Amino acid sequence: MAVQIEQIPFSAHLGMQLQSSCEGRSSCTVPLRPEHLNSNGFAHGGLTFSLSDTCMGQAVATMLAHGERAVTVESKMNYFRPGSGELLRSESEVVHRGRSLANVECRIWAGDRLVATANGTFAILRVPDNPAA
Repeated sequence: MAVQIEQIPFSAHLGMQLQSSCEGRSSCTVPLRPEHLNSNGFAHGGLTFSLSDTCMGQAVATMLAHGERAVTVESKMNYFRPGSGELLRSESEVVHRGRSLANVECRIWAGDRLVATANGTFAILRVPDNPAA
């Protein structure tokens, strides 16, 4: 079962919310607050990147078995236009899930305008139930 992004301290700090999640897919939002803006008054690129990383991770998490975790190992972002308005919305989909790696695509929207796309690779880790044992 995937951890709700609202339970992740960094995501909660930014105000991210999970909108939907199903096998290999997720949709997340973040409200644009004054502290999220760059010097030009648009969404900071780091906020956009963080939203994509979190949303892609959530999509991968829906495909993990008990005892598996996923961590980002690579991500590429293409920015098309500044993010503005009340919130950013991300839509992520797992392209491929193998034994040790997963690849995910993400689109970031401001209203009906495509702001950016991202592609991420996640390592699939096997974590014992009792790591201290």
